[in-house]
Amino acid sequence: QVQLVESGGGLVQAGGSLRLSCVASGSILSINLMGWYRQPPGKQRELVATITSGGTTNYADSVKGRFTISRDNAKNTVYLQMDSLKPEDTAVYYCNAEILSSTWYRGHYWGQGTQVTVSS
Repeated sequence: QVQLVESGGGLVQAGGSLRLSCVASGSILSINLMGWYRQPPGKQRELVATITSGGTTNYADSVKGRFTISRDNAKNTVYLQMDSLKPEDTAVYYCNAEILSSTWYRGHYWGQGTQVTVSS
């Protein structure tokens, strides 16, 4: 059983910062791509940022220069440092990871989501 658990969401004023964490646990052989997605109220889920096991990153244009994704492969953890937050960043943030499990199944797994609310 593979599980992703996010933490670090909350309420912050515009211009503030938050750091999200996501830990993958269970019968994991390897983790390839890890990333963060978000779903604003009334909208579809969208990509925020991804990072490969080698550290190559990709960002949505709306967060470039403000958000930083990183990972600790030894801890099966991915982070999202969010600075200069704007009200439009308000959303439920989801962690996603491409994982090869001990049953040799490779699939994409999702966390339960963490709420980020930015007040103006």
